[in-house]
Amino acid sequence: MPLAKDNKKKLISEYRGNRNDTGSVEVQVSLLTERINSLDEHFKAHQKDHHSRYGLIKMVGKRKSLLTYLRREDPERYQKLISRLDLRK
Repeated sequence: MPLAKDNKKKLISEYRGNRNDTGSVEVQVSLLTERINSLDEHFKAHQKDHHSRYGLIKMVGKRKSLLTYLRREDPERYQKLISRLDLRK
């Protein structure tokens, strides 16, 4: 389920590093987190939607690999991001 354009623009403006930044790790992780959270609500109503569940598993794996990369390259940015997104307590 794609994000609404206004919601996506809001997330990009909130997590971007500079004016033209739309593809940094922080932006990608925030967009994936928002999509994962929306699918979580979807699965509460549709337990047997296995095709969407497969997409969810792929998104979680992509987010995990992006976070692993960020933790390896810049631990300070990683800590700041997971605290902002309320991931991993």
